[in-house]
Amino acid sequence: MRHGLVNKKLNRTSEHRKALLKNMLNSLIKYEQITTTLPKAKFLKPQADKIITLGKKVNLQTSKLLMSKLQNAKSMNKVKKTLSKRYENRKGGYTRIVKAGFRYGDNAPMAIIEFIDRDLEAKRVDKKKKEKITTDQKKEPKDQKKSVKV
Repeated sequence: MRHGLVNKKLNRTSEHRKALLKNMLNSLIKYEQITTTLPKAKFLKPQADKIITLGKKVNLQTSKLLMSKLQNAKSMNKVKKTLSKRYENRKGGYTRIVKAGFRYGDNAPMAIIEFIDRDLEAKRVDKKKKEKITTDQKKEPKDQKKSVKV
């Protein structure tokens, strides 16, 4: 019988499950939208909502709890400064799960988990902007060796 068992095991050891949760939380906070399997998204949703609720409270204890859960200073700062201000009038339900079909290889159900009222530019955090190349730069070869007579 399954009395009193709260979390899904996701077919992983407890250490692996904790690391998976931490990495998915950090990715969700950084990009504000991630694509994963449906059971993982359902596992992540209550944890993400609890992290935002913790970020709303401003004291040393919540900062320490956030740091112990996320183990990433950038994520903690984004929760405390950006996300908590965005959701200060909201009582809960900071994330949504959208079903996204089935994965090609193993037919696993996929889902997109995202923050409500997310920042659309957060998805492009790591992408570099393309530099414009002028016509003069195209003509000059990069490895131009000068011949030196001795």
